[in-house]
Amino acid sequence: MRRRTLIKATALLPIGARVVSAAPAAEPVTPALIEAATKEGKVTYYTAMDLSVAEPVAKAFEARYPGIKVSVERTGSERLFNRIAQERASKIYKVDVVNSADASHFLPWKRQGWLAPFVSDAMAKDVPAEMVDADGMFCNQRTHLCPIAYNTKLVLPADVPKGYQDLLDPKYLGKMVKAHPGYSGTIMTATQQIVREIGWPYLEKLAKQKVLQGQSATEPPKKLEAGERAIAVDGSDYQFWMAKERGAPIEVVYAVEGTPLITNPMGIFKSAASPNAARLLVSWIMSAEGQQFIVTLSGQYPANRHIKPKPGRPLLADIKTFREDPAAVEKQADEIKVRYTRYFKV
Repeated sequence: MRRRTLIKATALLPIGARVVSAAPAAEPVTPALIEAATKEGKVTYYTAMDLSVAEPVAKAFEARYPGIKVSVERTGSERLFNRIAQERASKIYKVDVVNSADASHFLPWKRQGWLAPFVSDAMAKDVPAEMVDADGMFCNQRTHLCPIAYNTKLVLPADVPKGYQDLLDPKYLGKMVKAHPGYSGTIMTATQQIVREIGWPYLEKLAKQKVLQGQSATEPPKKLEAGERAIAVDGSDYQFWMAKERGAPIEVVYAVEGTPLITNPMGIFKSAASPNAARLLVSWIMSAEGQQFIVTLSGQYPANRHIKPKPGRPLLADIKTFREDPAAVEKQADEIKVRYTRYFKV
């Protein structure tokens, strides 16, 4: 399904642009909210976060609030976007809370009035204002990067690539793996940044390197860990790091040109069947407890300013990153899918 067919013919709005008058007042977690959420008894969480992280997050929330079950629906962000549109067209309102690795998804959802405004105490006090939508429709849940990585058993020290242009060297022919922007929001966002900074001719040349094509950004780390490919062109950095911590022979490369930066917004759907449990889940994820849990487990960069990055991970400020532009991703998404498919023949 083409993205532009899902979006009303209205002007593009940047993140933070106002559609309603103002964000609501911050809502604390109260006994009344907990009681109402417990009566609902469940919450459905659509997310692009890998199950190795999403399911433990759900279990931690369930342990914190017994009596509320979290149903995790995990898929690639681009598939998630189409799924929600298809469900709504069929008058199916299953999603309560949504988290996407493609921040541009929240622009049409907001324009179409699908999101419910909500600001938790932590969002108001502990999250930088630029990470919270001006009308309280969504908030960045976490940040990760989309770097290059390699298997140290399959790549000699002298052959380690330093950046994207190095990957065009014939010595890497048939040795690389990458994910697809038609499935993964991480890769859609990263591809837009790479095209802007390096250009389509680079990807056209890369496609001739016989790159193994996967779908999700979660796949390249797994292929690398299994030794099926020597180099990952892209993928979610937290999974490379988690694999390394398990003892896998993996190293991360932050390209000399820059590394794509991926924010991961989260919001509540106005049609949520469990609105109280949805607000409680969002409140917990954005709290110091929830943010610390995500950082400790996966090492993703927290949105909550009071949580420190995981020890052993580089500071985000020390990495040269590309600029994220959700409005540009929304505008260019269909073109990216078409040209990418033509170049890589997948």
